Amino acid sequence: MTASISLNFTPQVEYLLRIADTCLILGQRLGEWCGHAPVLEEDIALTNVALDLIGQTRALLTRAGQIEHQGSGRSDGPYDEDQLAFLRDERDYRNLTMAELPRGDFAFTVLRNLMLGTWLKLHWDRLQQSSDAELAAIAGKAVKEARYHQQHAADWLVRLADGTDESRRRVEKALAELWRFVPEMFAADAIDDAAVASGLGPARSALREAWQAEIAAVFDAARLAAPAEAAFRSTGTLGVHSEHLGRMLAEMQFLQRSFPGGAW
Repeated sequence: MTASISLNFTPQVEYLLRIADTCLILGQRLGEWCGHAPVLEEDIALTNVALDLIGQTRALLTRAGQIEHQGSGRSDGPYDEDQLAFLRDERDYRNLTMAELPRGDFAFTVLRNLMLGTWLKLHWDRLQQSSDAELAAIAGKAVKEARYHQQHAADWLVRLADGTDESRRRVEKALAELWRFVPEMFAADAIDDAAVASGLGPARSALREAWQAEIAAVFDAARLAAPAEAAFRSTGTLGVHSEHLGRMLAEMQFLQRSFPGGAW
């Protein structure tokens, strides 16, 4: 099998990977719904959301590869999107832990899509003013997709919470399971500080207030209350993941590692 690549983790690279890997891993999870959604229309919708996320991933990984190569000292070219997606070890992924959790039921998926879709939309909205012109251009396209992702999930959450006793029970169960992973979304650190200083993008902590307001508006419509914040802190953006990511990567990377450079 192809050996894993080794990256030069500059603050810029880490910042981009936190967004790119969250898109990649969430897109992979949503792909698991293909053929399994409750209705055909939603089967298509979830697959389209997954494809949008993979498209955003491709653009971000390409840019991250270019930036990574500038300070790497390697004589070959930058890593491309496929190498970055399929040839990193688990500890080199920087996605939010929430994205890698198992698929769950439909209520779980809807709520996760709302939470992460809102987080991504707020990032893309602010990244349109990035000092990196290429990143700003990526954000200009992605924000339109993210607005749809957020609204689609919000509509479904209200529908499920206001539906049958069973659908509401599942929504409340999903909320209890997912809420403890929310603090990681806003845990700013030195990577965020460097991004703000260079004008690359916003700190995660700067998104908290807007995220809470947008989520609260949907929760009000769904007659849901946000749980209390727990002491638990997930650490996927630091490269320390749950057991679920390794299993996903084993499947996701198998073809590329078994048949290096393979193309359809």
